[in-house]
Formats: sequence, C-alpha cells, structure tokens
Amino acid sequence: MNADTLGIIAPHPPIMVPEVGGARASATAASGGAMETAAALLASFAPETVVLMSPHAPVVRDAFTIAAGAHSSGDLGAFGASEVRIDSSGDPALARAIIDEAASAGIPVVPRSADRLLDDGVLDHGALVPLSFLDRAGRYRLIELSLSFLPFAVHRELGGAVRRASEALGRRVAFVASGDCSHRLTPSAPAGYAPRGKDFDEELARIISRGDFAELERIDPDLVEEAGECGLRSFIALGGFLQGQAVETRLLSYEGPWGVGYLTAVSASPELLGHIDTPVTGAKGGVPGDAESELVALARRTIEAYVRDERVLEAVAAGELLSSRHGAFVSLHRGGMLRGCIGTIAPTEGDLAHEIVRNAIQAATADPRFAPLRPDELADLEISVDVLQPAEPAALEDLDPRTYGVIVSADWRKGLLLPDLEGVDTVEDQVAIACRKAGIAPGEDVRLERFRVDRFH
Repeated sequence: MNADTLGIIAPHPPIMVPEVGGARASATAASGGAMETAAALLASFAPETVVLMSPHAPVVRDAFTIAAGAHSSGDLGAFGASEVRIDSSGDPALARAIIDEAASAGIPVVPRSADRLLDDGVLDHGALVPLSFLDRAGRYRLIELSLSFLPFAVHRELGGAVRRASEALGRRVAFVASGDCSHRLTPSAPAGYAPRGKDFDEELARIISRGDFAELERIDPDLVEEAGECGLRSFIALGGFLQGQAVETRLLSYEGPWGVGYLTAVSASPELLGHIDTPVTGAKGGVPGDAESELVALARRTIEAYVRDERVLEAVAAGELLSSRHGAFVSLHRGGMLRGCIGTIAPTEGDLAHEIVRNAIQAATADPRFAPLRPDELADLEISVDVLQPAEPAALEDLDPRTYGVIVSADWRKGLLLPDLEGVDTVEDQVAIACRKAGIAPGEDVRLERFRVDRFH
C-alpha cells in the first residue's frame, strides 16, 4: 500500500480565475484560497503525472475518453483571458496502461485520437480552471479523462484502474476530480432553481468531509437529478483511486455565490497533510451552510489562539484578497445573539490578513458592550467577516439597508452600520441606529456615505 497519495476535488467556474473575473473573483475568494492550499499540497507531493477528470472533456455515451497524446494545451480566451494558457506534456505510456488496465476490468476507455471528431490535446475549461491554480506552469505531465454515461460504479472502478496502472509503472500520480455541485441553488442560477439543490450540496459536503466516497453512489437518484450537478461522477472516480489507501480527507471550502455550488477538498496521507499550514475551512462539519471561508477561518484561528493562549497569530497574506487592503469588520454571535463586533472603515494595516487578525482580537476582547470572550465560549462561536468596499457620498434616497451599509458623520463624530442586518428594515432605522452609535442627536445635520460589503460566514 502506498500511503503517500493525493487526490484533489476542484471547482471550475472560469470567473474565479482573477484574469477572467477581475474584481468579481472576490466572490469566490474561499474557493480561490482553498485552491492555493491544494496547489501548495500538490507541490509538496511533487507528482510525475496529474490525472484529471473533467465533466467538460470530450464525451461519448458508452465509454470514457482519454487524452493519450504527448502534449495538451488550451487557454481561457473564450472567457476573455487568452493570456491564461496551459501547456503540459502528456504521458502516453501511462495513458496506454490505463486503457489496458481498464479493459481487463471490462471498462471501455478510448483514446480521443481514435475518433476524428475529438480533439486529443485540447484542454476544456473544466481542466484549465483547476490547472490555472494547481499547475499553470505545466510542471507535471497531464492526462485528461472524460466522464461517461455509464453507471456510478463503473466510474469508481475506473479510478481503481488508474491507481493500478500508476503503481504498475511506478508513476507518482495525483488525481484531480474537477466538478461543481448543484447548478440550481437560487432562482437566478444558470440552470434554474430547484429547492432541493441545497439539500444535495449539504449531503455531498457531509459525505466528502467524512471521506466516505462509497456513500456518494448511494445518494438519492432523484436528488441528484434535481440538483443539476456536474461533479458527482468525477468525485466517485476519485474515490476509486483512493480506495484502500491510508488517507484523510479535508473539506477546504464550499460556497455558492452565483447559484452554483463550488466545493474544494483534498485527500492525502496524514504525513502529507502535515504540509498544510492552513487548517480546514468548513470545520463545523463541512456542511455548506456552515462552511467557513478562508477569511473566517483566519478570524477563528486568531481568536482561539488569543483567548486560549494570549498569543497573537502571525497573519499570512495568502492569495489575492488577503493580500489586498480593505477595511473589515469581524462579528461574533453565540446562540443567535451578538457577542462582539469591531471593525475598521478604511484599511489600517498593510493587508487584509493583518486587518482581520487585529479586528478579530478586538471583537473578542475589546468590544465595550461585552466582557472578553472566555475559552468555554469558543466551541459554538459564530463568526462573520465583512470586507468593506470604498464608501461613496450618498443622499437618503440612495440608501438601501439590504444592499448598502451607511456611514453618518457630524463634525468629528462618525458612526457606521453594516448592511443586511436582522431587524434593520428601513433606511430611517439604519440611519437612526448609526447616529446613535456615533452620539449624534436626532435632528442634527449629518453627512451620509454608503458602501457595499463582501460578507463571509
């Protein structure tokens, strides 16, 4: 048994690639940060070859297709970012070994070159997006596999065939399962809305966080159909690749900002996982409703280190968002009740990571409305981080308490209220509360500003 094993579950929305999404990519900051963690783990693993299964690879109904050539390449020009280009060497010997090993198990795998309608070496976005985080430089050899319309169990068996072929050749292989979760989480979702889409994603995240890949094949078929997913077969194939290996699985992130669920996870030996210096997000069970972004995970680690040990965590600005400069608020709740909230309107630190560390400690220990947080309160602490976008002057009619936060000013006094707070339903309520926080009396002239936030739970 080779305990030194690596599998990665990777989402593939092009918008999460900074060159494609620009500022909008911040909405998938949790996934981007998780993919950077996975990339660091991949670098530590140092595979000879990456086998990647993509839902968007050329597909035939009754077989799997495999890129068996000496080279694969592609770019995200279709999404406005042709500069994001991947050029990777292939591994024809391993591809042939996979075909033969699968055939011996009765699994049909055909090289793309066998069908003139299939582009053997052209990478689709289901491969390009994960690779843009994991291996943009093309350091590792690459084999891309497609899904098929064959039963789930056959996908698992194919994953096992990849494992056996790799071991027979002595190849050090990492398996990347590209795929998204439900495409029907909200009424504005691209594939329409299904109320049970969220149920599917919760079930998927629970199963993966436990590392029980065999359970994926037993998800209610009606639930799978309603969810409109595209990653389940990839994840099942990864389970086949991992079967019998001494691995642990960590769910790194889950989010669904545009009505499609994006889940990132890694499976590896405990020794290899020791290379991760970023702990698991979604640590409250890996359920989408509980999954924590990298920002919230940083705030939680900070608070736990300070409250338990009076130790100030060393912030690491990993990723584009945490390296940027923003004001930020850290809010704490227990049992649905506020337990602390401190923040900065404008950045006061060199990057967002340090801003969060500073404000998390302040929220836990220095909010004058509450006593400092005790160690016994950490277990059920709910944390959110609001990253503030630049404020702009506003009139009363420009405000919307669901969309915009408000800043009120009168001489040196200034008060702020975040947007979308429970019980704050009108502009008048929002402004009045902000004025009270600033010590501004009713009827005084105030200057108004509005701002948006990116909220991470």
